Amino acid sequence: MIDFARVQKELQECSREKDTSGIKVSPKSDNLARLTGIIPGPLGTPYEGGSFEIDITLPDGYPFEPPKMKFVTKVWHPNISSQSGAICLDILKDQWSPALTLKTALLSVQALLSAPEPDDPQDAVVAQQYLREYQTFVGTARYWTESFAKASSLGLEEKVQRLVEMGFAVGLVRSTLEAVGGDENLALEKLLSS
Repeated sequence: MIDFARVQKELQECSREKDTSGIKVSPKSDNLARLTGIIPGPLGTPYEGGSFEIDITLPDGYPFEPPKMKFVTKVWHPNISSQSGAICLDILKDQWSPALTLKTALLSVQALLSAPEPDDPQDAVVAQQYLREYQTFVGTARYWTESFAKASSLGLEEKVQRLVEMGFAVGLVRSTLEAVGGDENLALEKLLSS
């Protein structure tokens, strides 16, 4: 059974320290087993300036079992699937300890962005590019960060107008943009999949 008192305490800790760590965790609804995490891209990496959303599902055995995490924001990285967002990280598997928290897990994911492990890849194509054509990898990772992880410099009204021109209803466009923090690409993906 999930220790919801502990989860509440962890959410409060993240909330208290979000200004210093940049890491945010919030429930998707009233259900504390489904959470959304946000991590900033680390400075000095192709992910700098990006804001990455991570889907978090707590298994029944939490905190004795690791949380299930995957990237919602598309990211180009050897240890993160460019297709599904799956993360290859030991503490999210066999190296998990009940002493770890959601915040430490998200900090570890953020550290993984700074220090890829191409010899233990989640995405073999990205790992090969990282090992063989590093500058191309950096350029692609930076492009994906610009495209998927940064709030566009366009104002909200311009985004609404562009999506409405594609045939979507104004109210639906506004609520979808709000739900994805103004990310036009993510909003379009959600609108197309609904």
